[in-house]
Amino acid sequence: MFDSKRFLSSVTRKPGVYQMFDADNRILYVGKAKNLRNRLSSYFRSSGLTAKTMALVQRIGNIEVTVTRSETEALVLEQSLIKSQHPPYNVMLKDDKGYPYIFLSSSDTFPRIALHRGAKRKKGRYFGPFPNASSVRDSLNFLQKTFRIRSCEDSVFRNRSRPCLQYQIERCTAPCVNFIGEDEYRQDVRHAEMFLTGKSDNIIRELADQMDDASRALEFEKAARLRDQISALRRLQADQVVEGDSGDVDVLGVASEGGSCCVHVLFIRQGRILGSRSYFPSERLGLSPVELLSAFVPQFYIGNPREIPREILVSEALEDMQPLQQALGVQAGRDVAIVYRLRGRRATWVEMAQQAAQQNLSSRTAAQQKLIGRFESLQEVLGLEQLPERLECFDISHSSGEATVASCVVFDTGGPVKTDYRLFNIKGIQAGDDYAAMGQALKRRYTRLSDGEGKFPNILLIDGGKGQVSQAVESLNQLGVVGVQIIGVAKGTTRKAGFETLHVVSSNKELVLSADSAALHLIQQVRDEAHRFAITGHRARRDKKRRESPLEGIGGVGPARRRALLRHFGGLQEIKKATVTEIASVEGISRKLAQDIYSALHHE
Repeated sequence: MFDSKRFLSSVTRKPGVYQMFDADNRILYVGKAKNLRNRLSSYFRSSGLTAKTMALVQRIGNIEVTVTRSETEALVLEQSLIKSQHPPYNVMLKDDKGYPYIFLSSSDTFPRIALHRGAKRKKGRYFGPFPNASSVRDSLNFLQKTFRIRSCEDSVFRNRSRPCLQYQIERCTAPCVNFIGEDEYRQDVRHAEMFLTGKSDNIIRELADQMDDASRALEFEKAARLRDQISALRRLQADQVVEGDSGDVDVLGVASEGGSCCVHVLFIRQGRILGSRSYFPSERLGLSPVELLSAFVPQFYIGNPREIPREILVSEALEDMQPLQQALGVQAGRDVAIVYRLRGRRATWVEMAQQAAQQNLSSRTAAQQKLIGRFESLQEVLGLEQLPERLECFDISHSSGEATVASCVVFDTGGPVKTDYRLFNIKGIQAGDDYAAMGQALKRRYTRLSDGEGKFPNILLIDGGKGQVSQAVESLNQLGVVGVQIIGVAKGTTRKAGFETLHVVSSNKELVLSADSAALHLIQQVRDEAHRFAITGHRARRDKKRRESPLEGIGGVGPARRRALLRHFGGLQEIKKATVTEIASVEGISRKLAQDIYSALHHE
């Protein structure tokens, strides 16, 4: 039993971070405070606590505090600990990836435009962030159709001898073969930059003047092309919700209902809504909307590689507003304002974000309730005493035995748990032996689970018939895994959805469920996701293998020696024709290494 009175008597009143642990020293919650004693005392008062907060307090076995020099420093440390330790009672943002940008190169005679995600190391301009890759592709699609700027990789561009398909469908002016002059191309690039920085009105005026000049000079084809560009820009302007504002703003709306919550973010750059995105952070303390946003904002921005806008618009004042603005300003290298007293257009933006958050939360809640109904149906069909809370499914994919990959997908009552998905590159088996591939994947997966890497499922679904199921039973028995229900999902004779046969190992029975069975729909959903994930992994591995040179898999043959071999013989086919002595004559290649190269290329 945690002695709160004794603990509080020795706690400092300085700012800092506190970490709550259970009796087994497992992290429960991480928080910050301007006054540590006052904040921690609030958890142990006799009344006024919510039921969820009381549940947290009852589990406390130990509390550790870290004193900081300021509240801002405490905020930054808190976010670092949350991201590294994943406390179950904190608001946790699952999708923490950086956003994609549009990249416009500057080091080339003919700059390229492309989607970019990750560190900004290349020379050029980055426009965004966009909420997702599809938003970037929509913008790139418009830019290519309107301004016809190249998107190909530099290696492709430098080696073209004739125009590619992009030129044929009028999405590129083929600078690779000099079908357009540098000055004219630079003009198109400048217009694309103006569009991306919100200066569409200026572009239209320029294009209108150029169209008039072309008409007077009887250059009607050029005038028609300029007219089409103006029309495209005007159509896009008409579709824009936001006009006439030049700020870089993120707008946040929040909704909570029945223990679930949604934060919807609108991304506005140069007066244009680039897109929006909904987040569904997990929280177990029953926080109010303001408390949710106060926890969400620092986790969303602090310590992440995403761009911080100049202004963040919210509906109400957040907790610890001043230190939060300071921490964001330090990371951004400029002032960042969190604004909540709003009117006019900006109040409308926040209302839009809140309505979207409420709508998306309602849709997600309905979908989760439907999914839970499917789990309950599966429990009934299998006659289980408890609701199965975690399913895993394995599938195998290959092309005639090439690049075999096994997938493992995980579902719980909330849907796919994508952070727990795994792909296994299968090696050392006879090509096309699906049984051996399944056995290898299962052994690798459940060895790791036995070592504590993750949670065991209640039900293991195997995409296949009795052969695959037998392999699964044998693999788990060898590892001593018990308590996992194994079910094989075999396609019927027609191989159509709705005619599957389920092989239930525990009862040694075969089940054929009706096509409208909710349990069958859940199994089909999980099985299809495993199939999709396996195919995706297989194609990636196969394509990578086909792009690689056979020389890359030979020990001792690094980039320098590969270049020396290719320069000496002129190509891979000539190397394959060479004898060991001829290979050894290349500078840097010993007789032993030459023998290894020869053996590898001839599969000896």
